[in-house]
Amino acid sequence: MQTTTTPDPLPLPAADADWAAFVRRRAADNLAAARAGVEQLAGGAPGPATDRDPAEVLARWNDIAIAIDNVAQLGELLAQTHPDEAVRTVAETCQQDADRLATEIGLDPRLYRVLAAVDADALDAAGRRVLERSLRDFRRAGVDQPDEVRDRLRALAEAQVRLGQRFDKNIRDDVRSIRIAPERLDGLPEDYRAAHPADADGQVTITTEYPDYQPFKTFATDAAARRALTVEFLNRAWPANDEVLAELLAVRAEQARLLGYADWADYDAEVKMVGSGSAIAGFIDRVVAEAQQPADRDRQVLLDRLRADDPTATGIDASDNVYYAEVVRRERFDVDATKVRRYFDFPAVRAGLLAVTGRLFGLEYREVPGAGSWHADVTSYDVYTGDQLLGRIHLDLHPRPGKFSHAAMFPLVSGIAGRQLPEGVLLCNFPRGLMEHSQVVTLFHEFGHLVHHVLAGRHDWVRFSGVATEWDFVEAPSQMLEEWAWDPEVLRSFARDETGEPIPTELVTRMRQANDFGKGYLARTQMFYASLSYLLHHEKVDDVTAFSRQLQRRVDAFDPIDGTHFHAGFGHLVGYTSAYYTYMWSLVIAKDMFSAFETGNLFDPEVAGRYRDLVLAAGGSDDAAVLVERFLGRPYTVDAFSAWLAR
Repeated sequence: MQTTTTPDPLPLPAADADWAAFVRRRAADNLAAARAGVEQLAGGAPGPATDRDPAEVLARWNDIAIAIDNVAQLGELLAQTHPDEAVRTVAETCQQDADRLATEIGLDPRLYRVLAAVDADALDAAGRRVLERSLRDFRRAGVDQPDEVRDRLRALAEAQVRLGQRFDKNIRDDVRSIRIAPERLDGLPEDYRAAHPADADGQVTITTEYPDYQPFKTFATDAAARRALTVEFLNRAWPANDEVLAELLAVRAEQARLLGYADWADYDAEVKMVGSGSAIAGFIDRVVAEAQQPADRDRQVLLDRLRADDPTATGIDASDNVYYAEVVRRERFDVDATKVRRYFDFPAVRAGLLAVTGRLFGLEYREVPGAGSWHADVTSYDVYTGDQLLGRIHLDLHPRPGKFSHAAMFPLVSGIAGRQLPEGVLLCNFPRGLMEHSQVVTLFHEFGHLVHHVLAGRHDWVRFSGVATEWDFVEAPSQMLEEWAWDPEVLRSFARDETGEPIPTELVTRMRQANDFGKGYLARTQMFYASLSYLLHHEKVDDVTAFSRQLQRRVDAFDPIDGTHFHAGFGHLVGYTSAYYTYMWSLVIAKDMFSAFETGNLFDPEVAGRYRDLVLAAGGSDDAAVLVERFLGRPYTVDAFSAWLAR
């Protein structure tokens, strides 16, 4: 890593400060700087564009991109997490303003002429990569189209942002629930039952928020209650998002057509590792075929176990599959998740995560008690290697009304060498007490994105900063970090019960064996999601509910539930658009990369150091396939993934 002047973190207000004013001010300052940079670059220097210094042109172009990033990232984060709806609305508006300016820039022929005239041979390799990618972006934005087409593309881009925000907001705000008698909580852990006391009318409320929903569908013995809650969960944002999704798909289809692509999937895939829409379909077909045998085998085990309780059952669906998977793991592998939980108390897990990743990547996390934040739940840490400050992270890990309801890393500041310190935020919804081991795995996964963002935050070019690789590689580093949450010795370093006894090694071994059960049908479910994501952008679909149900019967291992509308709550249709396949594509690479660590020492400093420097710290400075090849010493293959899926 290069040595450079270390900038200060972004000063954030206190939780009770005027966050709306802070957001408006940061947005106004950065958008003004970006607009001034555009005018300087597009019409500032005298003489023809070919007379301009190539390095200066690229530096100004970089400044514009940094300023827009500073607005968009803050806006997106606070729209998803600030407890005050008024602040969330201001943040959404600022994000729209940033995206609108980015669209205007991408359609500005003056800027395109300036960059197209740059002599690439006068730049270093990094500068040439920035230039090539930027010119490609201009073309994909439609800068070379007639005026009326560019005007329409501008309107479509703005509409896509607004519609995506509406789709997300409808999901975030539509928290549904069931009300049941206390005795219908049978099977749930004691702390869950204690956290859900009966109301004045003697009924208990269970919501579709993840901390309620996931344990309930995993442990509740009452099949009718599980089904009722699952139906509510699968109907979030319906029917509101039917109309929004139809508009969103139409906007994307028109945008792709105007730019000369067969459909949105082809347009979107062009800048990913996969390369084309047809290659997405081919990848999905391959995974479905490889997962067929293990999926059928394990699904039959679930169905047989269900029939032991209900001899009339002819199929199994999402209201039963997670519950019976847990039953099978308990009976066949002697793994009871309700008992495993006692080893995973949230504060200890968080401390363990920091210790494990610190040791693995040579990092130290120093808590910053006085750091500003949008909520009292947020904990901030400065990230060091030796005496060098690398970045700051913010952990916002518990649920509350109005907050993003899943788990993800949101960038707050893109790190730029000597100018901006990288800062990232983890938004999750974990309990404050005992955690499921699956939640521990999720925490490790999402923290992988956070480490990637910080370690890749010391480039000169914002284009390369943070998780800036092709989208179908983005998940690979996080998926690989999940492996540390399954290692017995790693877990024993922080997973202890109330007496201080560490989790037994043999229990972790059984947990891993139990976790491998069902990987085939889980792969099929992922491919159903991927197929829906792809085909909605590839075909004209009039009735999404009917189409989704038909597709699920063909691809998924489990039956659709009548009266549900999964697509309305499928938030990944906004961010991933046609490319949900990327999760499994990344897993193929993650399995191959992890093979480098399978030497009996997951903390091998030589391997971990190479991985940190050649893959994570590299950010988007080269193609993902090249980064992986440098780390592995060979091109990646599907062999490790196929072997894992088959066993």
